[in-house]
Amino acid sequence: MNQLSAIIITHNEERNIGRCLESLRDVADEVIVVDSGSTDATEAICQQAGARFERHDWEGYSAQKNYANSLASCPWILSIDADEALSPELRQSLLRWKQEETQPALFSFNRLTNYCGHWIHHCGWYPDKVVRVFPAGAARWDGLVHEKLVTNPSDLPTHHLSGDLFHYSYYSVEEHAERQLRYATLAAQKAYDAGKQVGKLGVRLRPKWNFVRNYIFKLGFLDGHAGYTVCRMSAYYTFLKYSILFQLSHPSVRGND
Repeated sequence: MNQLSAIIITHNEERNIGRCLESLRDVADEVIVVDSGSTDATEAICQQAGARFERHDWEGYSAQKNYANSLASCPWILSIDADEALSPELRQSLLRWKQEETQPALFSFNRLTNYCGHWIHHCGWYPDKVVRVFPAGAARWDGLVHEKLVTNPSDLPTHHLSGDLFHYSYYSVEEHAERQLRYATLAAQKAYDAGKQVGKLGVRLRPKWNFVRNYIFKLGFLDGHAGYTVCRMSAYYTFLKYSILFQLSHPSVRGND
């Protein structure tokens, strides 16, 4: 039987963590929560659910997850965010997988996002294929934002499991806009550090193309008003990212355009 450690990092996740932990019941052999200073009821909810709760100062997304992974005692790790939960079908897929004899490999599944109470099936948001199950000690997270899994060895095969990982992303457009600025700033700094630049024309055109691609070509209009909002906010994120990158690359013209 494949034993599985579920790893979660948290900060003030009282509205999400209970749902996440409930979905892991009978699937994870241990649940480890690494918290970076929550001041709400996150800790109490985790302890009531029987999860191991550890406090660790925030080091960034990848470093925090890598530290949490180092605490796992099972040979397999399931990395899951506090605002995610296993769907019933994905639970069954994982339970079946646990009964199999498995060689070292990566396991992926699709992520389905709930945006302000609406499930988003298009807009480039679904199917959002994510790799979240991997052998302990054979993978680490890398990157400031939208972190990626780096494996050793690098040629581990990837198998896809049926069922969705439910992602409860944003509860309001205002919350989304606030987080967009933080993510766009990190992404722009990463691009700047990598030597990338953008001109004024790119700042103007990239957001427009982003909206057309997601709303028209990726069928965002089929998700109704929620789809329109998602595509509009994605274009806004693109505008923020490239505006900040332009300012970093051209400090002499900052604030003049």
